[in-house]
Amino acid sequence: MDTLVTYLQRVMPDLLQGIVTTLYLTVVALTLGVIIGLPAALARVYGPRWLHNLAISYIELFRGTPLLVQLFIVYYGLPAIGSLFGLPHFGITLDRLPAAFVTLGLNSGAYQAEYFRGAIQAVGSGQMTAARALGMTKMQAIIHIILPQALRLAIPAWSNEAVSMIKYTAIVFLIAVPDIMGKAKILAGRYFNPIEIYITVALIYLVLVTIATWLVRMLERRLETPEQQLEVARH
Repeated sequence: MDTLVTYLQRVMPDLLQGIVTTLYLTVVALTLGVIIGLPAALARVYGPRWLHNLAISYIELFRGTPLLVQLFIVYYGLPAIGSLFGLPHFGITLDRLPAAFVTLGLNSGAYQAEYFRGAIQAVGSGQMTAARALGMTKMQAIIHIILPQALRLAIPAWSNEAVSMIKYTAIVFLIAVPDIMGKAKILAGRYFNPIEIYITVALIYLVLVTIATWLVRMLERRLETPEQQLEVARH
């Protein structure tokens, strides 16, 4: 018992700092994902052809390539992007934390765009027709009629993204972001006990994911419409 207590006293202060960073990354990435994904979904459903195609290109690019490759391109590739166009002094250099935010946010935005698109298309097309018949503009109908219903319908799929993002953030330790995995790597090198460290990290992720799952399930139940509750009761 003393050995376990001593071990936790040594590693937990650093791992707690990593937990804070991981949760910070998760919240920022999900927020950026919503900011990017919702307009992309609207562009794909309601936008003109050029905007529709642009949204599809973005979504397929970030859903069809590995997150690790995206992270390395943002962190290592953008500073050298000018060289590709014969402008060696032009480049975009991001610090490790902003690079992690950008990569995770863009990746999450592509997936969230598809969740929102499916929810928008699940709202009956007759509601748009009815709103237009009442004198609403297309934008007013989207904002006041379509989106409130679609956002509720998107919650189950979106909640999976929220839970998964906690695990996705583990990849950013490869660019030296001091998240849980980043701290674990440092501790493993400091104390030469990688097995114990990584088992502890696995348990921490399990606890975080369990708590996040419980929270999003509560959110789903709180925001369920009467129709959804009736459907659940039938089953």
